[in-house]
Amino acid sequence: MFTIEHDFDATVITLVDEGAAPLQEDLSISAFAECVTLEQYDPRTDTVQKITLSEAQLRDLAAALDLPEGIYRIRQEPET
Repeated sequence: MFTIEHDFDATVITLVDEGAAPLQEDLSISAFAECVTLEQYDPRTDTVQKITLSEAQLRDLAAALDLPEGIYRIRQEPET
């Protein structure tokens, strides 16, 4: 299950882990104009862990989800 909310400065997607145990904590993804952050509560440390991805990292991650094992570089098409 997931939710999508549009805030003033970001779109927030929350992924809820459903199914058989063990389940993970909810994952919150906030998409800003300049970056994307992922946040998840860590019960072992009682803190929220945060990862920030640049636009280029997010683009590479999206491409990597559909590719086989290997090393890749995305080439930018020259603007005309």
